[in-house]
Amino acid sequence: MTRDHRPCCTPAASPVAVAMSPPASGHAARARSTRGQVLVPGGEFAMGDAFAEGYPADGETPVHPVRLAPFHIDETAVTNARFAGFVKATGHVTDAERYGSSAVFHLVVAAPAADVLGNAAGAPWWINVRGAHWRRPEGAHSDITGRQNHPVVHISFNDATAYARWAGKRLPTEAEWEYAARGGLAGRRYAWGDELTPGGRWRCNIWQGRFPHVNTAEDGHLTTAPVKSYRPNGFGLWNTAGNVWEWCSDWFSPSYYADAPAADPRGPETGTARVLRGGSYLCHDSYCNRYRVAARSANTPESSSGNLGFRCANDSAGT
Repeated sequence: MTRDHRPCCTPAASPVAVAMSPPASGHAARARSTRGQVLVPGGEFAMGDAFAEGYPADGETPVHPVRLAPFHIDETAVTNARFAGFVKATGHVTDAERYGSSAVFHLVVAAPAADVLGNAAGAPWWINVRGAHWRRPEGAHSDITGRQNHPVVHISFNDATAYARWAGKRLPTEAEWEYAARGGLAGRRYAWGDELTPGGRWRCNIWQGRFPHVNTAEDGHLTTAPVKSYRPNGFGLWNTAGNVWEWCSDWFSPSYYADAPAADPRGPETGTARVLRGGSYLCHDSYCNRYRVAARSANTPESSSGNLGFRCANDSAGT
């Protein structure tokens, strides 16, 4: 693959002209809850790209030691079923619903022609579709029937933090996410080792074929997979590579690693985009191999797309 920087796998928001209500000021916070979470022991690890495979603009280097206190993290990405419970309880309206449109991959658009609003700049495989949101992930002619255990998508950073507050949780820091995703394997390329398909078996939901027009779906999935597909890593986390990008709490900076604190880093104090981790069902080595455990990306807090979700974290009881 080439080493030039490629546009982010999750395009920035392109809102349509609709009447929008202001975003919610914040749902009432629940008491701390570790439901569905695993306890990750504290420790030190080498954070960053040890294989020099990342894009320079993503800032995956230098590799640097990081020490973390113990923390909890969801074993899976948040599902459609769990997000539906949040919406029922709070009446939350997602940014995609408020803006009136969201980005859908071109091969799966299910919407009237009038709802197809154009291609994303620099990434024409993303189509801005009126009426696409978490309940209708491919457009007006789609729904989430049969996908209750798939990760919820078309979720902005703002939506993810609202859910986390309501659930008695928070978003993971980027360092927590990488440490948890590695599952105790030091310095490896993926959450399961250095080989993408050990024994000829797929271990994550990514693109097979010729991106962006031909997906052979050898792994069984054209878009999202159920959150407990494949195998969990050494800490019991599922799908930390591929499936959907996951929001972290940190602001993004490509130069942050050079001066990051060694203990419990939380990212820059300010920024314009939030960190994304894990890659998605669209990642492919010929274009974007950001399903590596050290890979980083970012997007603006209001942006959403059909491959963008999240999982939550929590402090340990003693911190």
